[in-house]
Amino acid sequence: MRSETFLKISVGAFVAAFFAYLFGPLIIMSLTAFNSSQFPRVTPWECFSVEWFDVLINDAKLMNGLRNSLVIGFGVILIAVPMGMAGALMLTQVGRRVRPWYYTIVISPILVPGVVLGISTLIFWDRMGRMFNAGYDSIFYDGIFLTILGQATFISAYAMLVFIARLQRFDPAQEEAALDLGATHVQTFRKVLLPFMKPAIGSAAVLAFLASFENYNTTVFTILSDETLTTVLASKVRYGINPSISALAVIIVSLTLVGAVVYEILKRREQAAAKESELVARGKVEKRRRQSPLFLDPAMIVAVLVFIAGTGTVYFAGTIGLEECKAAVLAEKRAKTERAIKERQTKEMFRQAAPTTPDPYAPAVEEAPKVEAKGTEGYRSIFAPSTLEGMAGQESEEQKENVEAKGTEGYRSIFDPGNLKGQAGTEEKKP
Repeated sequence: MRSETFLKISVGAFVAAFFAYLFGPLIIMSLTAFNSSQFPRVTPWECFSVEWFDVLINDAKLMNGLRNSLVIGFGVILIAVPMGMAGALMLTQVGRRVRPWYYTIVISPILVPGVVLGISTLIFWDRMGRMFNAGYDSIFYDGIFLTILGQATFISAYAMLVFIARLQRFDPAQEEAALDLGATHVQTFRKVLLPFMKPAIGSAAVLAFLASFENYNTTVFTILSDETLTTVLASKVRYGINPSISALAVIIVSLTLVGAVVYEILKRREQAAAKESELVARGKVEKRRRQSPLFLDPAMIVAVLVFIAGTGTVYFAGTIGLEECKAAVLAEKRAKTERAIKERQTKEMFRQAAPTTPDPYAPAVEEAPKVEAKGTEGYRSIFAPSTLEGMAGQESEEQKENVEAKGTEGYRSIFDPGNLKGQAGTEEKKP
């Protein structure tokens, strides 16, 4: 084997193992969403079913948490993205000596644990509520509001990093040219800087939403009596889950894949348009062709058809013959249980009927010789009942009848009334 071939095989194996490590759990969890078992598992496979998607939709607690997560995510976008852009623009305006200190201070919320941010947010707004004598039904004690503020404190730092990376490619001469031509600062920002920052704004918004959607450490303290999707899932994992959680994972993964496909299609269309514009500028093409609408794009049409076909196939395959399959699985489980009980009873019966014969293959165990202490030969049967015969107070019945104690003859009829005759005070009165 040549070294190049070995290198290719090694790299291919490493890449396969890497992707299996990344996407293996997602694939397995997605498969458990279509198993009719009451617990998320792939083996043993029972019936192909889509009933857990209905269970997911009808779960009011989970749907309420999802709704709250969406509201909090959009609220975090409205606060964190402008804060991140302002911080990035401020970083370009401060002096070189102050810039490292400013950068360290603004980025520091990322290094603070989420638990600390959640507790500090809760305590701070509680003090603010007491300062204004606000009741517990006010905004200072609203879980959604506190969660948005608590998450925005560190997510805005993530957004700022995205804007800083974009601003490093910006030429300040464009702003200076716009100002020299008579544009105001607001017009310069709106006409020059903002169009340049559009990709960064979109990226920061997506990053802020995803960071807010999956956050748990800060949310668990600031949400108070409300719940988000992450807190609901955590409680379900603690008390037991069913495959409806896997159904939720399938939906999230599907939406992610659809978004990635749409983004890739849009990006390729933009690259094609930019390339055609460059050709027009060079004079190689006289006129730029007009692109067809997005919904008429062949790639988009194929993606939509594949998604519809896959969804329809999965749905109809999971509903046809489901009850019959469940009945067959239940009957198989009962038969397996009955066989196990019969085998156990048979083993117990043979165990009781088998003679207790010593095992010929068992090692012989020599009994230890009984050693008697010297001078204790007379105490071998010290507790036997016969040892008490002949001792005082243990006479037999015949001895008790024949032997009478000396001087006790007068006490045989001690309670006889005739014994009192002739005693003083007992004479009969004569008439």
